[in-house]
Amino acid sequence: MTTSYEERADKARPARGPSLSKEQPAETGGAAEASDAGTATGTGAGTGTGTGEAAEAASPDTEPTDAGGAAKAAATGEAAEAPPAPKSPRSKAFVLTVGLSLALLAGCLLSAAIGAYSIPIGDVLGSLQHRIGLGGQPLDRVGESVLWNVRLPRVVLALLVGASLGCAGALMQGVFGNPLAEPGVIGISAGAAVGAVASIALGLTFFGNWTITVFAFIAGLATVLLVYTLSRSGGRTEVVTLILTGIAVNAFAGALIGLFIFFADNAQITQITFWQLGSLSQATWPKVLAVLPCALAGLLIAPFYARKLDLLALGERPARHLGVDVERLRITLVLVVALLTAAAVAVAGIISFVGLLVPHLLRMANGPGHRFLVPGSALGGALVLVAGDLAARTVAAPAELPLGVLTALFGSPFFFWLLRRTRRKQGGWA
Repeated sequence: MTTSYEERADKARPARGPSLSKEQPAETGGAAEASDAGTATGTGAGTGTGTGEAAEAASPDTEPTDAGGAAKAAATGEAAEAPPAPKSPRSKAFVLTVGLSLALLAGCLLSAAIGAYSIPIGDVLGSLQHRIGLGGQPLDRVGESVLWNVRLPRVVLALLVGASLGCAGALMQGVFGNPLAEPGVIGISAGAAVGAVASIALGLTFFGNWTITVFAFIAGLATVLLVYTLSRSGGRTEVVTLILTGIAVNAFAGALIGLFIFFADNAQITQITFWQLGSLSQATWPKVLAVLPCALAGLLIAPFYARKLDLLALGERPARHLGVDVERLRITLVLVVALLTAAAVAVAGIISFVGLLVPHLLRMANGPGHRFLVPGSALGGALVLVAGDLAARTVAAPAELPLGVLTALFGSPFFFWLLRRTRRKQGGWA
């Protein structure tokens, strides 16, 4: 029994020996891989991952000497494949500001040069330089009269009205917290026009040249306070309620304007029609000086509330926790909006959709930050109105299209698209 057992054991040993020696390299490699994996797991997933990525990233001719070098190679490969970083919001805002300013300057020069009496742009610049004492050459008598008594007052008035409407639209959207707020859509322009029409139809002259502006301001302020009160429910301002309230206010304002037309004479009816259609055809330097203080006051005050509007965009409760007096902010900005809208309506009549279209385009281009949006909307609104007035004078020459009709023709399709886009994002109004 003993001999057979030992013989079987001796026979078994050499049989296992060659088997173990043949499998030794594979098992040793597997043990080494297991040891490396255990070490990687014990020391941290980052080292193991970096080594694995380095091994995959290295070319067949390259042998990494250590894990650190492999990780550097992998990082270098990833950096080379990474897309270029996008522009920062500040650089994009700077580019947009410069672009809008240059486009506005070009639009003003073209508007001053093009018309029934054509003036070359070089002559326009020469006359401007001569007036401010920087050399240049004056134009002939007719050219000087056309440029300084007809064209330039109209260009400056378009700048003021467009900037006021664009800035007012950006403030309205920030105050109400929704993208569909605009002085014309929610009835502020119509309410301010009621005040102006009433002063014309009733022959009021209490404040001289400021009478129309003052009455437009009072009526616009009352309208915006009414819309704000009726559309606010449960601490929120619903988009649908805001639009429906604006429709109702516009209808009521239209009825009041019709009532004043009924009692007005022919000369007053002509003036009232001007307010309804919107135009800059009666631009003069006295009208520019009459609207300048209101427009400048609103445009200078508005940018100081940009940071608070950004905080208000987070919601009323977070804004209060961050130190914003929400009610005081809204009342102040409502007054600024009424001032800007009254200044525009008092000299140009009802010009709709500028305050809706311009802030949206800039928000799509640069985001919702109000530090750029508020002054940028003023620049964009001025550019839109200068270009629109130039088109109104030249498209149907020698006739002149009403500016308010022209802006409504282009703004209404944009507003319809915006409504459908907002509804699609919210999944319906219900």
